[in-house]
Parts: sequence; structure tokens; C-alpha cells
Amino acid sequence: MSSMVPDFAIEDMHPGPIVGVDEAGRGPLAGPVVAAAVLLDRACVPNGINDSKKLDGPRRERLCGEIRGVALVGVGIATVEEIDEINILWATMLAMTRAVEALGLIPGHVLVDGDRVPKWPWPARAVVGGDALCLSIAAASIVAKHERDSMMRDYDLLHPGYGWASNKGYGTRDHTAALNRLGPSPLHRRSFAPVRQLILAL
Repeated sequence: MSSMVPDFAIEDMHPGPIVGVDEAGRGPLAGPVVAAAVLLDRACVPNGINDSKKLDGPRRERLCGEIRGVALVGVGIATVEEIDEINILWATMLAMTRAVEALGLIPGHVLVDGDRVPKWPWPARAVVGGDALCLSIAAASIVAKHERDSMMRDYDLLHPGYGWASNKGYGTRDHTAALNRLGPSPLHRRSFAPVRQLILAL
């Protein structure tokens, strides 16, 4: 297994200020998609920043707090209604744009995890696997994942029975069984096939 950890090598190829962007929640059947934009202060980068998928919940929560304490952070959300209206790809692009706008500054360059960048006015580069390569993107991945997980835990209290506190809206066996038993909630993505097919069958 690779021991590689993200660094500033890709950031150093571009003019600053450098902003990293990542999202969480493209795949679930329920809930919004959440993006984060992070401008790190190189003089005080929290230890342990890595791809959020490589970190457990408590470590993500701790690092999210530390990142927010020393970095400029913007969060952008695209709602379930927007996902259903414009599709998940463009809703993700919208959430990313809102995250950068929330920073309140004009970035010199934006590094985006993935293989494409939104249609926005800032210079940008897509970095495939960027959350494992770039510290700025890795930090954004942690914030986006923690913020969305927290939202889904709150939504679980409003719409109990679907198990969102644990499955975060993903189409797990338990979630799918609850969806068939309870029907879709207002936070289910009606444009996603399992939800759409259930509605058509009702």
C-alpha cells in the first residue's frame, strides 16, 4: 500500500492564492451535495490532513475544526431540488462555485478534485485523485465530508427510519429497505433511479 501523503507540489505550480475544492455526496439517494473550498496558511497546516476517505469520523471532525481554525474556508450546498432539476453533475459544479464564492476573495488558482472544473471566472485545474495529492484539496475533502455527514445526522432526526445517521443517505441495504417500507422523504433525490422507480410503482 502506498504511503504517499498529500503535499504542496501541485500548488507550487500555480500562482496564489491557491484554493483547493472538493465535494461530498454525489452518490447518495438522499440529501444535498456539499462542496468546500479551502485556502491553507502554509505557516500553520494542521498535522494529519489526508484524503477524507482515509480518515475515520472522529479524525475528520478534529481536523475539520483545526482547518477552520487556521484556514479560510467556504462551504457551498446544492439542494435536493437543484439536484433533481439540473442533475447531480451540474449541482456539484454549482455547490463548488458557491463554496469558492463563500471565501470572499479572488483566488489566483483553484485546484478541483476530479476530471473537470465548473464554468466559473477563476483560473482552475482539475486534479484526478487530488484529495490524495494536494494538501489544499485534501483539506477541502475533510471539510466537505464532515459538514455533509453532520447535516445527514441532523436530517435523520427530522426524518427517522432511513438510518441516515449511519448510512448518510447512501443506498445501503437498510436504507433501500426503509425506502421501500416508508416511501420517499422530501430529502430523497427523485431523479435517482431507485427513488424514481419506487415513485412510479406507487
